[in-house]
Amino acid sequence: MAETRTNLQQIDPVWDRVTTEAEAAVKAEPLLGGLIHACILHHQSLERALSYRIAAKLSSNEMSQVILRDIADEAYRSDASLADAARADLMAVVERDPACHRLLQPIVYFKGFQAMQAYRVAHWLWNEGRKDLAYFLQMRTSEIYGIDIHPAAQIGKGIMIDHAHSIVIGETAVVGDNVSMLHSVTLGGTGKEEEDRHPKIGDEVLIGAGAKVLGNITVGCCSRIAAGSVVLEDVPPASTVAGVPAKVVGAAGCAHPSIQMDQTLDCED
Repeated sequence: MAETRTNLQQIDPVWDRVTTEAEAAVKAEPLLGGLIHACILHHQSLERALSYRIAAKLSSNEMSQVILRDIADEAYRSDASLADAARADLMAVVERDPACHRLLQPIVYFKGFQAMQAYRVAHWLWNEGRKDLAYFLQMRTSEIYGIDIHPAAQIGKGIMIDHAHSIVIGETAVVGDNVSMLHSVTLGGTGKEEEDRHPKIGDEVLIGAGAKVLGNITVGCCSRIAAGSVVLEDVPPASTVAGVPAKVVGAAGCAHPSIQMDQTLDCED
């Protein structure tokens, strides 16, 4: 039976818009009614819908959907920042991805958004000391979505991962707020170093497809990394780097690269 909203529940414009879009989608394509009801319309909040979606996608013979949903529900109840980050991620996808026209799409269809929410639950588990469960979610996220994010990595909100094939983010990586990255990005180490060994990405950075950022280096805020680049040294703020190995080739070209999503090397301020 569908959960119903009570008068005591806080109004949520984001969730209201999602449910309105879901109702329109079912009307337009009745064959998707079962899926959209299960993912969206049977739930009273975005948090509950995300718990269901994470559990449905990551469940297996090794871990049931019921158990995974209980874990995700516990995470959302315990840490309100998870829901805040999910809403920021959702808006980031809609605002930056020209292929996304509705809030409904990332929740139901886009693996980059879904994988980020699974990572966030795994990161919560990691911080709670439940590391084996966190590793399990990492494993299943990698198997299902092709995105490997260590649960100890620290990732801000407003993250947009477009296409999302073959993303790798290492254990000691730090990613700021409002970062955009395309497929086949690696935030990795340079060998068998231990301790702090992965990149630190500032706010509003745009990382192009296939870029590899390696080692305990810093990428300054509002910078751009061109597609296919291999970055081995610090990147100054508000700059563009390109090449193998990557070098500074100019300014970022715009005030907010991750939002503007302009990957050409000759864009003007």
